[in-house]
Amino acid sequence: MRFTRLRLNGFKSFVDPTDLLISDGLTGVVGPNGCGKSNLLEALRWVMGENRPTAMRGGGMEDVIFAGASSRNARNYAEVTLTIDNSERLAPTAFNDVDQLEIVRRITRDVGSAYKAAGKDVRARDVQMLFADASTGAHSPALVRQGQISELINARPKARRRILEEAAGISGLYQRRHEAELKLNAAETNLSRVDDVIENLTTQLAQLARQARQAARYREIGANIRQAEGLLLYRRWREADEAAANARDLLRTRMTEASEADRGARAAEAARQKAEDLLPGLREEDAIAAAVVQRLLVQLDTLSDQADRARELIETLTARIDQIDKDAARESALNRDAGETIETLTWEQTELEKAGTGHSENLAEAEVAARNAADVLGEREAALTELTEDVARLAARHQSAERLVSDHKRSAERAEAEQATAADARSEAEAKRKDAELAMAGARTSEAEARVAAEQAESDLIKADATRSDAQTAEIEARAARSEADGEVSALSAEVTAISRLLDRDTDASKEESFLKAVDKISVEAGLEAALGAALSDDLKYPEADSGSGWATLGGYSDVAALPADAIPLATSVDAPAALDRRLSQTGLVADAETGIALQPKLRPGQRLVTREGDLWRWDGFAMTAKDAPSAAAARLQQINRLSALRNDLAALEERAVETRDVHQRAQEKLTQATEADKAARHARRAADPALADASRTLSRADADFNLAGGKLESLAQAMARYADVATEARTALREAEGTLASLADLAQARATLEEVRITVEAARMTMMARRAEQDDLRRTGEAREKRRQEVVKEISGWRHRLETASARGAELAERRSETEVSLKEASAAPDEISAKRDALQSEISKAEARKASAADTLSSAEGALRQAAQDARDAATKAGEAREARAAAEARADAASDSVVVAAERIGETLNTTPQELLEALEA
Repeated sequence: MRFTRLRLNGFKSFVDPTDLLISDGLTGVVGPNGCGKSNLLEALRWVMGENRPTAMRGGGMEDVIFAGASSRNARNYAEVTLTIDNSERLAPTAFNDVDQLEIVRRITRDVGSAYKAAGKDVRARDVQMLFADASTGAHSPALVRQGQISELINARPKARRRILEEAAGISGLYQRRHEAELKLNAAETNLSRVDDVIENLTTQLAQLARQARQAARYREIGANIRQAEGLLLYRRWREADEAAANARDLLRTRMTEASEADRGARAAEAARQKAEDLLPGLREEDAIAAAVVQRLLVQLDTLSDQADRARELIETLTARIDQIDKDAARESALNRDAGETIETLTWEQTELEKAGTGHSENLAEAEVAARNAADVLGEREAALTELTEDVARLAARHQSAERLVSDHKRSAERAEAEQATAADARSEAEAKRKDAELAMAGARTSEAEARVAAEQAESDLIKADATRSDAQTAEIEARAARSEADGEVSALSAEVTAISRLLDRDTDASKEESFLKAVDKISVEAGLEAALGAALSDDLKYPEADSGSGWATLGGYSDVAALPADAIPLATSVDAPAALDRRLSQTGLVADAETGIALQPKLRPGQRLVTREGDLWRWDGFAMTAKDAPSAAAARLQQINRLSALRNDLAALEERAVETRDVHQRAQEKLTQATEADKAARHARRAADPALADASRTLSRADADFNLAGGKLESLAQAMARYADVATEARTALREAEGTLASLADLAQARATLEEVRITVEAARMTMMARRAEQDDLRRTGEAREKRRQEVVKEISGWRHRLETASARGAELAERRSETEVSLKEASAAPDEISAKRDALQSEISKAEARKASAADTLSSAEGALRQAAQDARDAATKAGEAREARAAAEARADAASDSVVVAAERIGETLNTTPQELLEALEA
């Protein structure tokens, strides 16, 4: 199988359609980490049927769809197409009609994967088997992923076997064998289930037989129940009639009570309405009085708030005057402190200027000294670096020479030891090769014998299996035919039994032939049962009788009136007793209802017309449609005809069932014999397979041992020559390394010189650091002195500005004190005015509260009267409602009683096909 192109669309990082052409020879993909090289291998595995998300480095299979980026939207599907060169027509038959075979796998979000091969929808199993037959697939070792090399090296024998099977081209056969085994196991399970189902059906047949006996018993006691049902139904009808009369009397009483309760409710409602009309004026007066009191109370609260605000203003102005006096005293004290502070800062400024004299010269000298010390340190460090490199190179040469001497010495010793070991192993390998050659000859003979036995067993098994399959097919067909015949016989027998019992139930077998009903002595052509039932109706229930109720034989008419031209006498199609001749000769059969309606005016006295459907027209003008005509007699006639036809069919079916049972019995015997032969052949085949496998394994093992011994001999000879060459080269290299080590300078002397130079470098470094420290101290001291001098100048300027604004601040405080004293005098007069207003307002509040109390008492009395009137109205309404409910209940009871009477009468009619009066007469008789 040769791949020619891989096309990716929306798969992982390949958001745009991308084609990878796989040409003849070696095709490589080169790129940095993260460019998508591994995605190509995963796309190959995915399109070949990989279904594990972890193999795709994802948590779910939909993770292979491009998930989007900052500049690209996510995709809803991913598709990979693999093109295979099929010019040699090596693909399976279903896909072998094209030169280029395309395998397509497409996954859509929330839908799943779909496969196509050669443009047709296929299953994932079909794609996997396509690649398995070509000894490849999604799990093929030929697709080497990251870390797989180490897995193959450390693989167990079972995993290595998979590689060998794929190399041999039999991996597809093993996969098909596995599927066949699964199908065989499923078939065996189904056979076991069939046995269980047959056993359950046998149990159900026994239950059905028991139920059939119970049904027969039920029908036997049904006749006894009918008479009891008649008595019970009549009694229920009488009780329902009496209950209906009592309910009508109660309804009249409840209607009278309801009318009286309604009149009382209307009177109570009028009294309540009168009391309610008086309330609005009283409520308005109470609301006005309450509003006046509320307004006066609000004014009183306002005066109280004004008094509180006046007191708070007085206290605030007094506190403000005290604060102004304190501020004036504090300003005087600050002015005195400002003069003293200015003198101190001026003295500090003079001292700082004296200390800064000569600072620049000292700092320059310190910088020059530090720079000179750094130059000396740099020269000494350069010399130390150069000497250190020389000593390191010398040490490396010493170390390399010593390592070469040691390595070459070990190599020579190891090569000589390996040469001796290879010589001993070669002797052992020669002995094993001779033993393997003898074992291989014996294994070939055993394998040939086992193969012949296996082929014979396979041939016997094929013949036995074919015989068993034919016998099983014949047995299944015979069993199906028997089951079908038995089922038809059972169904037909059940129907014959049911119809026979139904007919026998209405026929008293103990009566003599002369007392049978007329319907039991009539036979009619099929399809005319409804017509005969409409013509004779319930008259068929009566027997032949010379006296009393029944049909008397009177002979034919002397002058018979002819039926209309389009009417056929019904007597020509009915075989009935002679007593019915007059009735049947005057009954005509017409084709349809239109003809009967047209011919009815032409009928002579005593004549009738009927249709096959059961429509009836009499000479006296009476007509009845098929749906309204009595059907009991017609149904019984239909059942009699049906019973006769079913008995004929049952006899033929029973003969057929006997034949199918014999055929099935013979088929079962043949199947048993074929099954035993098949079991014996399978046992022989199963015994031959292990023998052949053991012989093949023994031959393979002997062949492998022989080849392994030969290969080992060859490799040991090569190893001995290689080890001899290695030992000679190692001894030569050892002598050269020892000479090189002896020619090198003394390493200890060079290291001592390096240590002396390192000490001088450390001394120079200490000197340089001391000079830099002195320079940094001078610079920091000068910077701090300059910063303090600037701060002193700023503080002196600030204190001098404060002295200049001190006089203006004092004048401002004096003016604010005068304004505050004036405001305090005005605020002190306000509390007295507010007190006078409060006294006048208290008098008005007392008058308003008295008015409110009077209005509240009047309103309370009126509301009490209204509540009493409302309660009386509610009581009257409740009483009227109860009376109406009682009336409605009485009406419902009367309706229910009437319905019960009707239902009881209908139940009597449905159950016994009679009226209550007729039932009473029958019970009394």
